Amino acid sequence: MTVDALPQRPGSEIDRSGGLGRRQVHAVAACYFVASFAALGLPPYLTAILPTLGDQQARWAGVLYIVPTVFSALGAPLWGRLADRFGRKRLLLRAQLGLSISFLLAGAAGSLPAFTLALVLQGFLGGTFAATNGYLAAALDGPRLSRALTLMQGSARAALVAAPILVGALSPWIDPHRQYLVMAVLPLAAAVFLSLLPEPGEPGAATADERESAPQTADVPLLPLYVFEFVFVFATVISFPYLIALAEQRLPGVSGTTTGVLFALPHLCYLAFAARTHTLFHGRPHTGIALGFGCVALGLAGHALAHSLPVFVAVRLLLGAGLTLGLVSLAVLAAGAAKGRPPGRMFGTLELVSKGGAVAAGVVAALANGRFGAAAPVVAGTAAALLAAVAATAFTLPIRRQRWSRR
Repeated sequence: MTVDALPQRPGSEIDRSGGLGRRQVHAVAACYFVASFAALGLPPYLTAILPTLGDQQARWAGVLYIVPTVFSALGAPLWGRLADRFGRKRLLLRAQLGLSISFLLAGAAGSLPAFTLALVLQGFLGGTFAATNGYLAAALDGPRLSRALTLMQGSARAALVAAPILVGALSPWIDPHRQYLVMAVLPLAAAVFLSLLPEPGEPGAATADERESAPQTADVPLLPLYVFEFVFVFATVISFPYLIALAEQRLPGVSGTTTGVLFALPHLCYLAFAARTHTLFHGRPHTGIALGFGCVALGLAGHALAHSLPVFVAVRLLLGAGLTLGLVSLAVLAAGAAKGRPPGRMFGTLELVSKGGAVAAGVVAALANGRFGAAAPVVAGTAAALLAAVAATAFTLPIRRQRWSRR
């Protein structure tokens, strides 16, 4: 995935005051990628970490898994408002440094309460995704912003795939608990690199004459964006916690490597096809989100019926298509919604909504799995995605009619 180069003067990286060039956007994405390693790579190893802190059966693993997510959601709107007031770069650096401090505390914790407090601080002091998006939205707009947001999602997916593998590879030499100390270096290094980037100005507002002569477009309404974001995260995340158990149940004797590849397939689809999907759907994001929900619904429904490896691979790829369509289309909608709004506040609220969907998915998955078995979470996700697909299609039809009437 790449971000198209911004128009530049010869020898210049920046097209306008406060703007960002392609290499600078890539640097922001790289910083988000490295800072995400501990946050995404170590939680799957909580069952190995907690016995060393006195929880011999790792009973608190499920709760602690979502603690950073909950407190990240609660803190995101506050940090977003502060970013709009005191500067997006400053608050982005704060998020990276907050992660570094919380990782050091987690790695040094000698008891379960101390470790829990570190995870609370990780969530509340972190929030790098919202801070990064707010920083980019203050420097870019339109297709350039939506491409950058798509790239940020690619960084998150790449970290989600690579981080657990790296943590597992290091485990024979460094205990996963102490790896928090090692991983604390990554957001600290990201903060150093980000400190070299400029503080962005407001995008697309060079002069009053240019603003008056430019065609005015209505802002994307926030409520549909928030609703689609919540339901999309809920529907896609709900299959994550018990996917390995479902695969082992349906595919007796399957290796750990195979289940790991099955887990990673949708994210690999995003990495492979997100840029092309953005090219195809940046002008029709509502169609993309409706198709995305439809593919997610079909993919999750297929999980409940898959009893062979080829079928399992097929439904994971179908889920990957839905994931790609949905995330790219949501990025385009978010870029449109950011126009004319304080980006820190908007992306902070969007982060709250997104994390709320993830927490709800985790709770529903746990309850459904405990009562009905490993296939129940994907059935719940199917129902949510199907309803959202119908709602997104109904929301898209008036927009299409309006476009045809203009023609």
